[in-house]
Amino acid sequence: MNEPKAVPVKFTIDEATAQGQYVNFANILHNPTEFVFDFGRVVPGRPDVKVLSRVLMTPFHAKQLLRALQENVSIYERAFGEIRSDFGVAAPVPSDTKTN
Repeated sequence: MNEPKAVPVKFTIDEATAQGQYVNFANILHNPTEFVFDFGRVVPGRPDVKVLSRVLMTPFHAKQLLRALQENVSIYERAFGEIRSDFGVAAPVPSDTKTN
């Protein structure tokens, strides 16, 4: 049986997108057909979160993202040590979450 061959993917990115956005907050919503990821920035002393980007994807692609993130965190921790998550800082909870 022939295995499917990997097809190389060429990435392109415009200059503004390549600059990126620093985020320290994520909110995830979902319904039967899509996942919605809102990424934002929490600023100390402010009660709101500024959402800087919203990404929508199918449940299949969300699961692929989960696996890729798990794999990359493992690679990172093997190279640089365990990522601390014991800071005890509670993440803000959105008070007005809207769905599509």
